[in-house]
Amino acid sequence: MDQIDERLITLLRHDARRGISDLALDLGVSRATVRARMVRLEQSGAIIGYTVVLRADAVDSPVRGIMMVEIEGRMADRVIHSLSGLAEVSAIHTTNGRWDIIVELGTAALADLDAVLRRIRLIPGIMASETSLLLATPHSTKARL
Repeated sequence: MDQIDERLITLLRHDARRGISDLALDLGVSRATVRARMVRLEQSGAIIGYTVVLRADAVDSPVRGIMMVEIEGRMADRVIHSLSGLAEVSAIHTTNGRWDIIVELGTAALADLDAVLRRIRLIPGIMASETSLLLATPHSTKARL
């Protein structure tokens, strides 16, 4: 992947519906070059798809947090399944080190976050946790409104 591919991906991350002509103009290359590069990036698996971002997905919850969780023994699948059923959970990541998983949370109010943290701590298999509030997001590749 060269600099033009990286710039093309950056442009597509901001607006995947941009026309080939607009992309070519911004990149300083021909339309055929942009089209060929997009096909190559798709075929190589660098680009795996394009999607629609819904308002509900792009508008952040006012209160967001990251919860690091330690899981007992072989309970990871059960814990992840339980967490997946909570509307406040936006993502679950497995990790290495002290914590077994990291859970991204979002709620409308601090009291709601407190309530979901209490519910999560009661899930069988969770041994310990630590939560940090997300104060601001200066940079993200996720779509935002």
